[in-house]
Amino acid sequence: MSNNTFDLIVIGAGPGGYVAAIKAAQLGLSVACVEKEPALGGTCLRVGCIPSKALLESSARFAATRDELKAHGVKVSGVELDLATLLRRKDQVVTTLTKGIDSLFKKNKVTRFAGLGSFTGPGKVAVKQKDVTVELTAKNVLIATGSKSAPLAGVVLDGDRVGTSTEALAYPEVPGHLVVIGAGVIGLELGSVWSRLGAKVTVLEYLDRILPGMDVELAGEARKTFEKQGIEFRLGSKVTGARAEGKGAIVDVVGSEPLRCDRVLLAVGRIPNTEGLGLETVGIAPDAKGRIEVNDHFATSAPGVYAIGDVIKGPMLAHKAEEEGIACVEHLATGYGHVDYNSIPSVVYTHPEIASVGRTEEELKAAGIAYKKGSFPFLASGRARAIGETEGRVKLLADATTDRILGVHIIGAHAGDLIAEAAVAMAFHASAEDVARASHAHPTLAEALKEAAMMATGGVAIHC
Repeated sequence: MSNNTFDLIVIGAGPGGYVAAIKAAQLGLSVACVEKEPALGGTCLRVGCIPSKALLESSARFAATRDELKAHGVKVSGVELDLATLLRRKDQVVTTLTKGIDSLFKKNKVTRFAGLGSFTGPGKVAVKQKDVTVELTAKNVLIATGSKSAPLAGVVLDGDRVGTSTEALAYPEVPGHLVVIGAGVIGLELGSVWSRLGAKVTVLEYLDRILPGMDVELAGEARKTFEKQGIEFRLGSKVTGARAEGKGAIVDVVGSEPLRCDRVLLAVGRIPNTEGLGLETVGIAPDAKGRIEVNDHFATSAPGVYAIGDVIKGPMLAHKAEEEGIACVEHLATGYGHVDYNSIPSVVYTHPEIASVGRTEEELKAAGIAYKKGSFPFLASGRARAIGETEGRVKLLADATTDRILGVHIIGAHAGDLIAEAAVAMAFHASAEDVARASHAHPTLAEALKEAAMMATGGVAIHC
């Protein structure tokens, strides 16, 4: 093969793209990965999942030092925020991880092309760089270009006073008043960060609830907890506009006076990055939402062209994209690849964390599926008491006839880690009784899942 001809070209080096590229190379394919940004890792690593979690951790430690350590017998005084250091640490975490992906590419012999990639015809990808365009060819091309922040009519982004999550990761000072448009995962996580650091945070949400799509009961508990933390919610609020004005911003809401604040975070979801890919040159037309249609093996309507992650249907989750990337290239190399969409978890990294896998009660009721429920509060957990994290609960839903676990929903400390056991159990089609009879170390938070499973089997929890 020539230097610019490969078995597979991956467009996009986010979680789906770089994982797919590495896996394909490990399976013996010659692989090129095209990425327009200087740093690898995509939105998730550069300006999404990783930096936001770094800020969530730092802000949680600041708030705990200020408000909670005295209950543990730790006396502190004069606690001050060094925002510059906090932001610098976040950047260092990101830089270390992006360099790590670059090393993984070299280790696995993935050829990287820096520049904007687009199709010029079947099996042909042009990489536009500063002064030159490089032509690549391959039998197969995988689109993994991710997503971007969704716009909202009337909201004028200026990249400063009115911005998206990208700007909210690097405010140069703590806003006096931050207005968040959208009560989804991104809005609540970043709203929590700046609230902990001292900002007044007002969340405007068009719906009558927060965290749409998640378990209604847990979302309700979460709202009460966030309100105790000082976050204000205005549900049923239709935002018709937002704009910078002077050193602040104004938000227009139907039925109320304009809301004046220091900064605005627009967080109403994300849309696929499918513009500018030259899809028309290979006969692909995205749907009305900008998504690319694929079959069960991620093949598009164009021969040799595949797509994964945020550019296709399904939840926009980094780990979902990773699983799809691996399944796609495994099918290309071995003839088999599969993703179990029923056991893909989702996590909100607020305090407390909120995590889910499988179906919610609302979905089961809508589908007419009879189910059993077990619920165990962290208030009754010895480990939760010891660490001072008693808010929340574990809810387990199982089929009323077969006892197979259909969904698990957790709000509480380390919920994002605890949900992994539930995801594995569901992937292996475990019953509630299977989890209830499995030994769990004591004292651990994971015991709450065991006790919820006991209750779902029709039994009685030991500690509640």
